[in-house]
Parts: sequence; C-alpha cells; structure tokens
Amino acid sequence: MSGKERRRLEVLSQVKAGKLTLRRASELLRCSYRQAKRIWARYLAQGDRGLVHGLRDKPSNRRAQAKLRKKLLARYQAEYADYGPTLAAEQFAKEGLEVPVTTLRRWLLAAGLWTPRRKRKAHRRRRPRRERLGELVQMDGSHHDWFEGRRGWAVLMVMIDDATGRVTAQFFENESWESSVTIFWHYARRHGLPRALYVDRHGIYRAEREPTPEEIVQEIKPKTQFGRALAELNVELILARSPQAKGRVERMNGTLQNRLVKALRRKKISDLRTANRFLEEEFLPEFNARFAVAAAQEGDLHRAVSKETDLGRILAQQETRVVQNDWTVRVDNAFLQLDRSCGVQAGAEVQVCTQLDGRIRIFAGDRELAWKATRSEPQRERAKPVRSGPLRSSQGQRPKAGHRWKQPFLPERAKAAREAAGLGAAADSAPVAPLPTLRPPPPPTRPKPPH
Repeated sequence: MSGKERRRLEVLSQVKAGKLTLRRASELLRCSYRQAKRIWARYLAQGDRGLVHGLRDKPSNRRAQAKLRKKLLARYQAEYADYGPTLAAEQFAKEGLEVPVTTLRRWLLAAGLWTPRRKRKAHRRRRPRRERLGELVQMDGSHHDWFEGRRGWAVLMVMIDDATGRVTAQFFENESWESSVTIFWHYARRHGLPRALYVDRHGIYRAEREPTPEEIVQEIKPKTQFGRALAELNVELILARSPQAKGRVERMNGTLQNRLVKALRRKKISDLRTANRFLEEEFLPEFNARFAVAAAQEGDLHRAVSKETDLGRILAQQETRVVQNDWTVRVDNAFLQLDRSCGVQAGAEVQVCTQLDGRIRIFAGDRELAWKATRSEPQRERAKPVRSGPLRSSQGQRPKAGHRWKQPFLPERAKAAREAAGLGAAADSAPVAPLPTLRPPPPPTRPKPPH
C-alpha cells in the first residue's frame, strides 16, 4: 500500500468500529462525501484490497509494444552501443522509431546497456553570457581521434559565440598559426569581425620573448603574429588563465567529441576535406539550428570587413627587412630583386608579408613594391687545404685494401718482420735493463734564524 492508501485504511477502520461518521471521514480524507461512500462500499466488499488502486501491477495503456522495445534494444546494441539515451533517441526518431528519452533510458538501465555518469559538483560560478551577438567569441583547438583510427589524429578548431552558442568549426592537421588564422579568416568573411576573441595561453597567441628596448621605451607588450593581426583589426584578444575561464568552448569540445565522432562514423568519412565539407553543409547547420539560443538583447556587434581592409596582408607573417646595396631583400635564404626605380633607397627598411597561400608581398609603408625574380645566394667554394712536404695528414683518407694497417696481426708475420730488420731470436732473449728507481727529491732545508 501507498501512504495515501494506508491513511484511508486507518480512517475507515475507525468508521467500521463506530468511532467516526462517514461524513467526518470524508473530511479527514479530503474527498467529497459521495466519493467517501464509494470507497466505503469497496472496503466493505473487498476488505483491505478494495483500498488499493485498481491498476496496481497492471501494464499501462500507454506503454510501448514489447516488439518495439525488443527491436530498439537490439538496434542499440548493434549500432549505438556507445550512444547516450538522448542521442540514441534522436537517431531512432530519424529512422521513424519514436520513443521518449525517459522511456529509452529506463529500458537501457533495465537491460544493463547503459550506466549513467555521475556529474561532478560544480565548484565555480559560471560567468553569465554576453548580451549581444558578436560581443565575445571563444576559440580553441580540440585534439582528438576524430576518425577512430581510420586516419591519424586531427585537431578541430572551434569558434563559439558567447551570447548565442553558434558554432563555427573546421578540421586541420594540427593547431598552428596557419590553422588559427584560417579559421578566423573564415569566420570574419562569413559573420564579420567580433569585438573580442577569448583564447588560451598557447604560444600562438601569447608572446614568450622578452620585449625589445624600443618596446620597453614605448611601453608596448610583445605580441605574436596573431596578436599583432588582431590589434590591427581592432579585435580585443583575451588570454584565459584556466580552461574553466573559457568553459563554454571547452564544454562544446566535449559535446562535439561525442556527437561529431559518431556522425563521421555513420557517414564513413576518413579524410579532412570530406569532413570539412560535411561540417559546412550538413552537421553545423543542423547543430546550430537546434542548440543555438537567442541573445539576451537584439543587435549584431560584428563589424563588417570593408573593401579597403587587406585581410591578406594583415593575416600574414610580417617581417622587417633591410634593402641591400644591390636593391635586393633577403627572405629565407633567397634574394628578392627590387626595381631601382621603386623609390626605396638602399639601407631602408621594408615589410615582407608571407600570406597563407605562400604569396610574398613587400611593402614600403602602405605602398606595395613589385619584385621581379628570386635568386638564391651563390654557394662559395671551399678552399682545398694545401699539402706540402713529405708528411701529409691522413685525416679523411682511407688506406688501400692491401695497406699494412688493414692486415691482421699475426705472430709469424711479426717474427718475419723482425728478422728482415736484422733482429734475431737473440734480441728477443736479451735481458732488459731494469729501469732506475725514481725517488722524490728531499725537502728543502730552511736556514736557522740568528739568535
């Protein structure tokens, strides 16, 4: 019996004993007098069992069919063994097998096919979302076995808007300057420039070198190439001091490592180009449509990239070089020939930009300089060492095959060589004079001081 049924039994027992009236019992049971009469009639006819609910131990009229349960559990074991109940219910719904998540979870627990994970107790207070779209974007690289051994590990560069949770992602071989700049360029071309970018303290974003004397005088902090590019685009770069600080993109990495891995498995994708096309055309549109939320306030704070903004030059490796006397600029052991009529004197500084596509551009201020050809530095011939005299160094020379140095040492050959030199057996048996015994010199005597 439930607690409610036990209370009814206690009250009706007093009615049966004549201690309470049925009207007073209805007030204690908080039901109408008419309902109390029906309960009293069942109690008199069936006894204690008449107070138990009539559907007790009977299957629900809304329960799923046994065939459907058996089919879903078998399909779960065959294809979705590592899926959670929520994700598995979504896949079943796409196949036309509708089942509530709670029902599927109960079935999986009863069959022992899924074990719930215990969530850790939160020890930090979550930072509230930014209020508008484009106000803050978090970026991180997720290293994972995305293709489950079908190819090597890869990194998924993820950018997520803090206000809406909208995700932009792309696969790369590794997390480097090129991958970070490429995903940012892709985001800027599609959505515009965000107000701030939240990243970790990777060497791509944080300069580890000491400031130069000029930077110390001007009170400028050292910047990496990525930090310099964002400063030119007027995008604030925020460096997180812990993974929890940018927890939104960290949690998104975990979600994608669960959902995206399985989606790539279903599509049988095993290369980066096909995976990026699948992300762009199918996965991310559906993912953002379902999980992205509306911003707290209306308005888009992204700044459009103007036509005057040369993203190719800004998002490039920029280095300062000096024009040599022959109007050449040296870049990676190569010489870029400038025209003498370019208006730049020898000894002047120019800016060399190496873009993502490998194109090299040279600028003098805001003016781009043309260069005609690239020539390598001529190799200098090494001076051969001059050998004079009968004695020559054997360093670096190999003796011939019949050279005596390559002959093995044999006692017979040594004896023959001694006899050829006029040394016979008498020389071998001649007594050897003992070596003189070496003794240390006596210590020096000091003169006695006068009395």
